[in-house]
Amino acid sequence: MQLNKIIDKAQKSNNLTKEEIVYLLENKNNDLYAAADKIRKQYKGDAVHLRGLIEFTNICRNDCKYCGLRYSNKVIERYRLDENEIIKTAINAINSGYKTIVLQGGEDLWFDADKICRIIREIKAYDTAVTLSIGERNPEEYKAFKKAGADRYLMRIETTDIELYKFLHPNMSFENRVNCLYELKKLGYETGTGCLVGLPNQTIDSLADDILFFKELDADMVGIGPLIPHPETPLKDANKDNFDNALAVMAVTRLILPDINIPATTAMESVRQNGRIIALQSGANVVMPNMTEGEYRKKYEIYPNKICINDSPQRCIKCIKNKIESIGRTVSETKGFRTC
Repeated sequence: MQLNKIIDKAQKSNNLTKEEIVYLLENKNNDLYAAADKIRKQYKGDAVHLRGLIEFTNICRNDCKYCGLRYSNKVIERYRLDENEIIKTAINAINSGYKTIVLQGGEDLWFDADKICRIIREIKAYDTAVTLSIGERNPEEYKAFKKAGADRYLMRIETTDIELYKFLHPNMSFENRVNCLYELKKLGYETGTGCLVGLPNQTIDSLADDILFFKELDADMVGIGPLIPHPETPLKDANKDNFDNALAVMAVTRLILPDINIPATTAMESVRQNGRIIALQSGANVVMPNMTEGEYRKKYEIYPNKICINDSPQRCIKCIKNKIESIGRTVSETKGFRTC
């Protein structure tokens, strides 16, 4: 069977042609997911890394057509946490056992380099890894964040189809996005990227190109999410059934980048019951529970119907630990770098 021959090649060489990737995505089945799970176990073991996610601002200068935080959305109630709130939330997460704190927000330039560096230094004093997910900044800012102690940086490319990227991201530059990712790699960050699956006019060919881009970049982390249309965006009427294709993209990514960290994204479970568990059994090895407190959880609405927005951080960590243990996996006690 052609599918199994391609999977066998991927397991032995961790390399596939674009045509082979397209074939896997078009003919996905349980053999693909089982192979990705086997590779995950071989290279990453059974431990699942938990990253404590703090969504510290929903203010954004960009107008991406798929995102509920886009600046043209006048319905959303905006917020930003102050530095003390962010640090307090991080300390609570660390005290709950998290080894990595992820600071995520819209592209809110009120948080300039000085503010971000102060926050990083405060959190790093507690012997934890720090991941930033705050979008496009200039090289000097990236250098400053790294010097302050930031370990990782997440910035999804979303699509490598240049025309589709331009359509989705008014007044943004695809070339700058790519340059930022390579700059982060050059500076020594563990660099994360990823894509949305289910975008209008997105093809299987372009998804294959996305996967090859992850390989070319030698990304350390790749997050794959199904598009969940937001009612206050131009894509409100887009297709909502994108789970299976997103799962396949994630599984193929594991086959050709066997030692990277791949999250079972919250979006997966927002569109499919136990979606994160399914993802963990199909190549993923990371979960990022939300540590944001109270009403802020509801206000960080990148997409609608996000799970767990009424839960407390303590309930979230207990829930996900139980789910991880229910499939015979364990919670990692390390900071979860690519090399360990």
